[in-house]
Amino acid sequence: MCGRYALTLPPEAVRRYFGYQDRPNFPPRYNIAPTQPIALMRLENGARRFALARWGFLPGFVKDPKDFPLIINARAEGIAEKPSFRAAIRRRRCIVLADGFYEWRRVGKAKQPFLIRRPQRTPLAFAGLWETWNAADGSEVDTACIITCGPNATMAAIHDRMPVILDPGVFGLWLDPHAEGRDILPLMRPTDDAALELVPVSTAVNAVKNEGPEVQQPLGS
Repeated sequence: MCGRYALTLPPEAVRRYFGYQDRPNFPPRYNIAPTQPIALMRLENGARRFALARWGFLPGFVKDPKDFPLIINARAEGIAEKPSFRAAIRRRRCIVLADGFYEWRRVGKAKQPFLIRRPQRTPLAFAGLWETWNAADGSEVDTACIITCGPNATMAAIHDRMPVILDPGVFGLWLDPHAEGRDILPLMRPTDDAALELVPVSTAVNAVKNEGPEVQQPLGS
């Protein structure tokens, strides 16, 4: 599961990595939580575009969000057959912009949080799905979720799931609404074992109200 993550790099560095046309200006976010707006990239008229969506996917068939569970993650296994994701995995794939995420390992009765990031501190591209949900009053809300898979060897030390992380070379394929399932499904796999590092951090990240760089301060530093 991925329930908290971060996007802290300068906007221009993020834009260069992902290659979208827009030049948005956004502040660093160290503790992004479900239901908050999240930054993503999707294809619009053949071009990569920056967009914002609510973190909490709502399939089109939902009548009242209050009666539907909050979907922040979608398991890669069997995703093409699941009613909630069947349409989006075919035509509404996106990439969630990030540069770190958090997981917790149980230590006795406590849980130790870890920041997971690239050793080079470069961005992370989470495979995602988006959907525009239409309310009864005619209003629209863009929603999104992050796709997860089993862990690589690094992540297995603390958790049994991780986000699907895409390399830049497959961004075009992942976003292409005409790509075939046989081409898309193999992309939903764990990233290389050496691609990530685990950094133990304080429990400050546990509270959504803590949104500053202190939540990423390594323990003992």
